[in-house]
Amino acid sequence: MRTLETKTLVVASHNAGKIAEIADLIAPFGFETTSAAKRGLDEPEETGTTFEENAAIKALAAARATDLPALSDDSGLCVDAIGGDPGVYTADWAEKPEGGRDFMMAMKKVEDALMGRGATTPANRRAHFVSVLCLAWPDGHTEYFRGEVAGTVVWPPRGDQGFGFDPVFLPEGHERTFGEMSAEEKHGWKPGDTQALSHRARAFKLFAETALAGAGEGR
Repeated sequence: MRTLETKTLVVASHNAGKIAEIADLIAPFGFETTSAAKRGLDEPEETGTTFEENAAIKALAAARATDLPALSDDSGLCVDAIGGDPGVYTADWAEKPEGGRDFMMAMKKVEDALMGRGATTPANRRAHFVSVLCLAWPDGHTEYFRGEVAGTVVWPPRGDQGFGFDPVFLPEGHERTFGEMSAEEKHGWKPGDTQALSHRARAFKLFAETALAGAGEGR
C-alpha cells in the first residue's frame, strides 16, 4: 500500500451526491478535498465493463489533470432477477434522450423489468449495491477498495433522501430504504466504528483502514 503524502485529495466525480458522501467520510482524517467538478475537469468516457475499470478511468484522469492523488467511486445497483442489471450501466439507465439524467425514470425501468419477469415477492427482488473506490496517483499507480450491501428492490419509491436508486433499495435487516435514511444513517461511518451500512461506506472503511491508517485524529 502506497502512503498518501499529501493532505489534499481530489474526489474524481461530477456527482454532487457522491462528492458530499465522500467529503463527509474523509473529514475525520483531516484531509482537504476538492473535486473534478470544482476544478472544471471534463468527465472522462466510462468505457469499462467492470466497476474497477470505470473507477480507474475517473481517478487516473483526475490525478493526471491535477497532479494530485485522486479518489473515485464507481457504483451501481445489481438486481438478480434481471441478470445483474443495471450494474455498471446504472447511470446509463437514467440517461434522457434530450440529455441529463432522470433517476425516477431509471427506477421505473427496473420495476418494469422485474414485473416483466414476474418478480413480485421480496425473494424474487433481491439486489445489491456495489461501490468500488479507486485511489490513483499521477504516475498511474492505482489501488482498489470494494464494498457491497445486500437488499431488495421495493416499489413504489420511498423517501427523498440520498440520490440515484436509493428510494427503491431496502437494505437487508432494515425497514427503511436508503431514500428514507439520513446521510448519517446511510454512510455515517467514523474511525473506530466496526460496522458500516452503505456500499460506499463499506468501501471507504477498507480504504481508511489501509490508505488512511494513522491519519485520523488521535492516531
